[in-house]
Amino acid sequence: QVQLVESGGGLVQAGGSLRLSCATSAYIFSRYNMGWFRQAPGKEREFVAAISWSTSNTNYADSVKGRFTISKDSAKNSVYLQMNSLKPEDTAVYYCAAAKDGLRLKGRYDYWGQGTQVTVSS
Repeated sequence: QVQLVESGGGLVQAGGSLRLSCATSAYIFSRYNMGWFRQAPGKEREFVAAISWSTSNTNYADSVKGRFTISKDSAKNSVYLQMNSLKPEDTAVYYCAAAKDGLRLKGRYDYWGQGTQVTVSS
């Protein structure tokens, strides 16, 4: 059974930072693109960032470009999302996901974590 386990969410003031972590198996980590998505109350789940398993190329939503950074650590089979200059509109449940093919489209992702809440107060 594939597991993606997120951690690192919490409550932070606007302008602050948080780092989300996503741990998975070596099999998934070495063969799947890894992405972060978020879903705010009453809204669709949206793409945030992704990193290619083969090239480590990264891709970001325009709304987070320059503020968020996705990275990975092969020794820990983990992917991270460093979030800086957080805004109240970043408040959402953040999900880690794995895709055999594709980066930005949530329909291309095969496995999902349980999500972690990020709340940014103004």
